[in-house]
Amino acid sequence: MPTSATGSSPSTAPGHSSWNARGFSLVELLVALAIAGMIMAAAVPSSVRFYEGMQRRQAVRDAVTLLASAREQALSSGRVQDVNVRPSSRRIWYGKRNHTLPDGLRITVHGAAELNREDIGVIRFYPDGSASGGGVDIAREDGSGTRISVDWLVGRVRQSALTPG
Repeated sequence: MPTSATGSSPSTAPGHSSWNARGFSLVELLVALAIAGMIMAAAVPSSVRFYEGMQRRQAVRDAVTLLASAREQALSSGRVQDVNVRPSSRRIWYGKRNHTLPDGLRITVHGAAELNREDIGVIRFYPDGSASGGGVDIAREDGSGTRISVDWLVGRVRQSALTPG
């Protein structure tokens, strides 16, 4: 029975009832796998960069939250609150709250020299809302990242881009 415009029938492979039952050839499967491999090779590096960026943004959020919490605690408790930063271990903490930055990020603290201790930078928040001032830089190995600044007059915590250089 003719099934094409030319009136010819499709050839059938031995043991198969019709031409459509053949499936895919080995060459077609290899081409499809090669294309899928190229897509994956392009997608994996971008997903790694996305994950690293997500980790950096989370580290910045954690540090901002910790600094803002220390400020609020100083205001509500009427007592001085110190936020400590140890760059050598990539840790920032105050009270029982503790955050360690993931590998690939570094932390630098800019605080009042008279408050700093050996290998630990301190940002102090006072009960009147003021602070010792300073800030924290969270950066990638290439130097790009985020600067978290603490205003000494009103203790406000802000963040801005940190450019390499």
